[in-house]
Amino acid sequence: METAELGRAIAAASSVARAVGLSVDDAVVLHNSNKLALRLVPGDVFARVAPVGEEVAEFEVELAQRLGEVGAPVAALEPRVDPLVYSRDGFAVTLWTYYEAATPQVSPADYAEALEQLHAGMRKVDLASPHFSDRISEAEQIVADPKVSPELPDADRVFLSDRLRRLRRAIDERGAEEQLLHGEPHPGNLLSTTYGPLFIDFETCCRGPVEFDLAHVPVAVAEHYPGVDHELLDDCRQLVLAMVAAWRWDVGDQFPNGRHFGEEFLRVLREGPPWPTLDAMVNRVDGVQST
Repeated sequence: METAELGRAIAAASSVARAVGLSVDDAVVLHNSNKLALRLVPGDVFARVAPVGEEVAEFEVELAQRLGEVGAPVAALEPRVDPLVYSRDGFAVTLWTYYEAATPQVSPADYAEALEQLHAGMRKVDLASPHFSDRISEAEQIVADPKVSPELPDADRVFLSDRLRRLRRAIDERGAEEQLLHGEPHPGNLLSTTYGPLFIDFETCCRGPVEFDLAHVPVAVAEHYPGVDHELLDDCRQLVLAMVAAWRWDVGDQFPNGRHFGEEFLRVLREGPPWPTLDAMVNRVDGVQST
């Protein structure tokens, strides 16, 4: 969120928490991009905040409840309050359990096992959700409209549009089995807790092949996941790079250093395989920026 919105969003989350009887003296920003993640103290509540209309919070709350009921490894909603989406001052606020970190990171084998368990739980949940190709369409619309991506060079616009179109067709022609997916199960959406690895942030859930989810995780994690179609996974990894590249050129994108990321993702796509994973790309770009 922009600085002008940040203070209002924090105030809205704090006000909501106090109104439902939780103790709030301060708010610690854990993550800030298009959505805001906060730790409210001393009550230790995890709050997610987004402008009303720019979130799917009701879907996320319902899905988290259903996945919890079937024993999937997901973070729980805050048990001391009603599981609702609260609106305040133009923001949608949801309240979740705050988990202390148990270890610095989850091992690849445990990560893969948790993702496999999540997918198993998702197969038990009957909830209408978007198709992963809808996200390709969103990326294509950004690339196609110079008003939305005014800084994207023409040559890159043509290149990225063609790549997104070809990857959509290639993945569709494989006819892989599809199911409900997390949508973005990257390391930033997996918590290491005393209860084991737990997934968070279900606003990007969609239907598609499990390889689309695996395209968001480190290589070592995918190696521990059983029954992977590696050619499909390769296409999905390239697709994720192309979609992220498109999003970073959106004039409304609030990702830190987003334009630089967009340039680097395009460069990697032009270089060709092997396709790096998202975590490798983030480490690569951050490493270049820190030198």
